[in-house]
Amino acid sequence: MALKYGGIIFIYILDLQLSSKGSTWDEIDFEFLGNLSGDPYILHTNVFSQGKGNREQQFYLWFDPTADFHTYSILWNPQRIIFSVDGTPIREFKNMESLGVPFPKNQPMRIYSSLWNADDWATRGGLVKTDWTQAPFTASYRNFNADACVWSNGASSCKSNTSPSSASTNRAWFSQEMDSAKQQRLQWVQKNYMIYNYCNDTKRFPQGLPPECNMS
Repeated sequence: MALKYGGIIFIYILDLQLSSKGSTWDEIDFEFLGNLSGDPYILHTNVFSQGKGNREQQFYLWFDPTADFHTYSILWNPQRIIFSVDGTPIREFKNMESLGVPFPKNQPMRIYSSLWNADDWATRGGLVKTDWTQAPFTASYRNFNADACVWSNGASSCKSNTSPSSASTNRAWFSQEMDSAKQQRLQWVQKNYMIYNYCNDTKRFPQGLPPECNMS
């Protein structure tokens, strides 16, 4: 039920996601959107549960992501999802099922990664088109690591009634949360580098923001 870390360098429009199957799929996304040369790269994140997303947050980064390898990681456990870059958390999506907010936890997910043409929406709303003369586009991976509960024969290797410590000494992530230092880093990123937050988009949600947006 958990997938922890993945290290990737993103070259062009690249999508790294955890995703289940079916019409009511769950999904956790990292995406780098295309840009004009010299413009900042936009890191796009989203969380889907039961086939519904609309929970995007977007960020500039404090470095050029194409100049070297960097580590993009996802901590996913029953309490929260934390997106991190080089160990710095940039987003936390908490389990708020008590408020009626769906949370991805009941469907097994696979890891997918792809380069794809999203110039109908990803580049300034579709204003900038892919320059195919620059093809082929490539992405390189290094030091990929996944620590997860494995789904096999209709059951998870992490039993719901088994504590992480008794299941495996390596599953501290199963109940992991951010300490005060990580919380401060998260606030720093969101203050200085977040460029879009669905929780601030009142035009998109005229009937009221999603319930998780009203929690501090």
